Amino acid sequence: MSDIIRHETGKRMSPAVIHNGVIYLAGQVGEPTGDATSQTHEILAKIERLLALSGSDKTCILRAEIWLADMSDFDKKNAVWDAWVAPGHAPARATGESKLATPDYLVEIIITAAQK
Repeated sequence: MSDIIRHETGKRMSPAVIHNGVIYLAGQVGEPTGDATSQTHEILAKIERLLALSGSDKTCILRAEIWLADMSDFDKKNAVWDAWVAPGHAPARATGESKLATPDYLVEIIITAAQK
């Protein structure tokens, strides 16, 4: 059995877990004081950092699961996302509406990626 590597493990969760060359990121959120645009920018920066820590980058993202507190923020989130995704490397993606951990969180993104 392959080793399981966990980064920055806390009592409740690990932000990144690697097994058999696949990186699983926990749901990432931005500062709850911002709007959907600023939260998405912060989330994507966190994702880039965790992928780098795990030996990967955004060109290796396999799947993105995006949760919005309100689908009316879909276009704001997409404007940031579309500018960030590496050309030719768009992952499989789903976006849905859901209540998030607190009403101040507007966007949460979960990523699965391959190691380089």
